[in-house]
Amino acid sequence: MPGGVRRSVAPLVALLAGAMVSPACSEASTPVKPLSSLGRLQPAPGPGDVGPELVPIPKAPVLAPAASKATLTKSVDGIKCQQNERLISHEHAHLTLFVNGAPRVIPAGVGIWPPLTAQNYRNGQFGVTAANCLSWLNTRYPDGLIHIETPVRRAFVLGELFDLWGQPLSRSRVGPAHGAVTAIVNGSVWTGDPRRIPLRRHSQVQLEVGKPLVAPESIEFPGRY
Repeated sequence: MPGGVRRSVAPLVALLAGAMVSPACSEASTPVKPLSSLGRLQPAPGPGDVGPELVPIPKAPVLAPAASKATLTKSVDGIKCQQNERLISHEHAHLTLFVNGAPRVIPAGVGIWPPLTAQNYRNGQFGVTAANCLSWLNTRYPDGLIHIETPVRRAFVLGELFDLWGQPLSRSRVGPAHGAVTAIVNGSVWTGDPRRIPLRRHSQVQLEVGKPLVAPESIEFPGRY
């Protein structure tokens, strides 16, 4: 059912799919290992109610406030914040966060400047005002759905989203949360630098800080996504 959450392990081939290849990680050397290598995992909690993008919104606190370090006059990692740009691609990935086994929310408004207000959600639907610019990576609702929309042909990685957000990401930190970081990408354990996780069409990424470790959640991307 569109917008539902399924707790199943996607095959590794899903990670290897995609037309754009991250310059730092080719398919031939993708740093992954089986999910079973993590041992016993805690069951994932209920995903929350389905939001306006037909993706569940976790009932949990935000990891960190929304922000955009990119503005109309400043780019981040070569990523611009633009208004009414002519897109050649608009795809979506999904990010789930846990800290010590408890869910955290990726807020709406990452990569959008200036910060979102009630004016951006008239009649419950997202919209930009004349003042807003949208970065090529952004979030519009607190559901973990990452919009990858660009007027140029290039690859993106997770670290760039965190740079736009102004939050650190490493093997020992996710935003303000410190501890050993476990990354699960499309049902497999990512063993490389979490900053280098590719963001491709329908990538499903789960970052976990500390323990217990939680079984991966995966969404069913709605038709228009």
